[in-house]
Amino acid sequence: MPKTFLSARWEDLIMANYAVDPEILQPYLPKGVELDFFEGKTYVSLVGFMFRNTRLFGLPIPLLGTFEKINLRFYVKRRTENSYKRGVVFINETVPYPAVAWLANKLYKEHYTAIPTKHQILANAQNRSLSYQWKTNNNWNHLQLNCSPNAVAMRENSIEEFIFEHYYGYTKVSDTKTLEYRVNHPRWQVFPVMNYDISCNFKAMYGTDFEYLARQKPDSVIVANGSNVTVDWKRHSI
Repeated sequence: MPKTFLSARWEDLIMANYAVDPEILQPYLPKGVELDFFEGKTYVSLVGFMFRNTRLFGLPIPLLGTFEKINLRFYVKRRTENSYKRGVVFINETVPYPAVAWLANKLYKEHYTAIPTKHQILANAQNRSLSYQWKTNNNWNHLQLNCSPNAVAMRENSIEEFIFEHYYGYTKVSDTKTLEYRVNHPRWQVFPVMNYDISCNFKAMYGTDFEYLARQKPDSVIVANGSNVTVDWKRHSI
């Protein structure tokens, strides 16, 4: 069997991070993992980024290989014999193409939906402007910001490091079955954020458990440069 299922380039990743009551996340927690905390808090992240030059098993996807991706995720860890594997769980992942959503759900039992999306990325010597938009109930939501054009290294033990340094994905297939997979990429750099604006119908996108986040300011908003990424084909059942 091939080692790599998917390869792509992930670019201009915006993460709006909200501290939430861990009890809210318990129903979404897959078997075999536990919540991961940063400085005593659990977080969900509203994420927007560009998914470019997608290949499946090394083969390009004509017309569907580049798109915006929006998701809501939270952070977990799984105890192993000597350490922990740190990973993420997705509440929902949104793409513009029904065929991409169908394939992800069929092959990997993921939680994808397909709705209209768009983006705008502008840059000059003083500023980078990023905007991701997605349409629900005939209204456009957005996640947008202005940041420095100069990327810097993530600080050790920072919120940026916590958010980005989770290299496993965990999918809740049922109450008794979880699938684990690995995402491979180098350590990213981040761009200092100048200002941001968020408009998201959390209830329509992610359900009543997260509705209140529409009225809550995120604890942090960060943006990373991204890189080439691969997702392993093999998934382990835990």
